Amino acid sequence: MRVLMVHPSPLLYTEVYLRLEPLGVERVAGAAEAAGHEVRLLDLQIFKPGDLKREVREFKPRCVAFGVNYLANIPEVIDLCKWVKEDNPDTFCIVGGHSASFVAEELIEHGDGAIDAVIRGEGEVIFPRVLEALGDPQLATLPGVVTRDGTGPQPTLLENLDACPPARHLTRRRRNYFIGILDPCASIEMTRGCPWDCSFCSAWTFYGRSYRKSSPEAVAEEMASIEEPNVFLVDDVAFIHPEHGFAIGRELEKRRIKKEYYLETRCDVLIRHHEVFRYWKRLGLHYMFLGLEAIDAEGLSNHRKRVNVGENERALEIARDIGMTVAVNIIADPSWDEERFRVIQEWALEVPEIVHLTVATPYPGTELWLTEQRRLTTHDYRLFDVQHAVVPTKLPLPVFYRKLVETQEIISRKHMSFAAFRATMLRTGSLFLRGQTNFARMLWKFTDVYDAGRFTEEHDRPVRYAMRPPPAAVERVAQNDLFVHVPEKKRTTPVLT
Repeated sequence: MRVLMVHPSPLLYTEVYLRLEPLGVERVAGAAEAAGHEVRLLDLQIFKPGDLKREVREFKPRCVAFGVNYLANIPEVIDLCKWVKEDNPDTFCIVGGHSASFVAEELIEHGDGAIDAVIRGEGEVIFPRVLEALGDPQLATLPGVVTRDGTGPQPTLLENLDACPPARHLTRRRRNYFIGILDPCASIEMTRGCPWDCSFCSAWTFYGRSYRKSSPEAVAEEMASIEEPNVFLVDDVAFIHPEHGFAIGRELEKRRIKKEYYLETRCDVLIRHHEVFRYWKRLGLHYMFLGLEAIDAEGLSNHRKRVNVGENERALEIARDIGMTVAVNIIADPSWDEERFRVIQEWALEVPEIVHLTVATPYPGTELWLTEQRRLTTHDYRLFDVQHAVVPTKLPLPVFYRKLVETQEIISRKHMSFAAFRATMLRTGSLFLRGQTNFARMLWKFTDVYDAGRFTEEHDRPVRYAMRPPPAAVERVAQNDLFVHVPEKKRTTPVLT
């Protein structure tokens, strides 16, 4: 069967800071290929909707499958499914992915017949079975599958991460993927899941707080097959189990693999297992993202980070001592006033790290979605991108956005000293010589993308597909009620070491 896999267009912040390869779509595509299907992949972060239309007309796929990791992409994907059906009524349209899993019934409703099925949960195991069942009334009885005819049982987890490697050979124009100065950059998954339960996050609710690891040998073999000189480690929290990190590192050394790496981790994990991060520094780890989220005890408690201010400060000290270039995230709450923005600006200018702001957003699938007492001011999926305020702001909305953009601009300017600018230009020149321009373009895009007036005006766009509002807010939520995957008991035990 001919199958076309599609990743949606970039979001606002990905227009500037990064463009990552569609690893989840590649893995599901690999599973379909292994099942004997003829598969193509089109990434609309790089290609245009017109390219998709040409691909459908020329390739004539029996199935077009969209991977939706981000809620803000949902209107685009619904419209694309409707276009596919209008031109090719016999083509089967499937939507899956992280965010789609939490709003599956809404997608079926909005699709108005254009979306034949939504796959909840991980796609590697179930997608080939769905392809076998196209047109069969039993499709709706498969695990994790939602159709107009009904909803199947709970989705099942992929038991062995080694079993479904990504089909990178299907991804075209790979030199367009980057993250910051790592240009070009591939992505790899060493572990899957997160055992923590932060109130603003849906990673743990998606995976049911499970945590799985690829074998060190499989990770090293996959890394050896990657042609790009830079690799982003996409794990939600890197090196929760340090022995796994050391084992992977030894396999990389054995194969003499040399890359530059970027990863994400938690402050408490960095403190407890700093030795594995020091080891990976020797292997090529230079860049690290830490989700501080808040700079005071109240903010950390609200987000249920399970770390304190002292631990955050200690983690930053360790990262500096190792010699990492560190980016940190702070969650800007719509309740902030001008004084709070001023405090954040002062703190951000005092620390050497790169500081980025995101806006507190109650997402479907997060605990915050059910406990947030403030009512949503919009039901527009497109604004749920952690860059827009979707609950009432204390400041007038235009003022909130002005302070948000102003704060980010002030923070960004601190990295444009003469020495920093000179180093950046040297790296940019080196990239130019290799034909890489993603990072250079990023440097000049900030003011075009981050515009307070644009943010405000986007609240006034007509809403074609309105998301279902959350139920009445509650104080407590049973965690099992949040899970997409409800794993076996042995997997639900948190692995906080």
